[in-house]
Amino acid sequence: MTRDQFIAELRKLARRNGWILEIYTNKGKGSHYRITLNGRMTTLKSGELTPGYVRLLKKQLGIE
Repeated sequence: MTRDQFIAELRKLARRNGWILEIYTNKGKGSHYRITLNGRMTTLKSGELTPGYVRLLKKQLGIE
């Protein structure tokens, strides 16, 4: 899964559940993004995301 695919999945999930999703492209270092979903924040790297990393991000955002 790429970063763009993960962001699209988050947008779809947030829209369906009425959650607030904010993506900061300028707050991370280098090519990293900061993502806030309902007050929970995480950092998202660029490029290909491994399944373990995706699980970690979802756990940090309180999705799973």
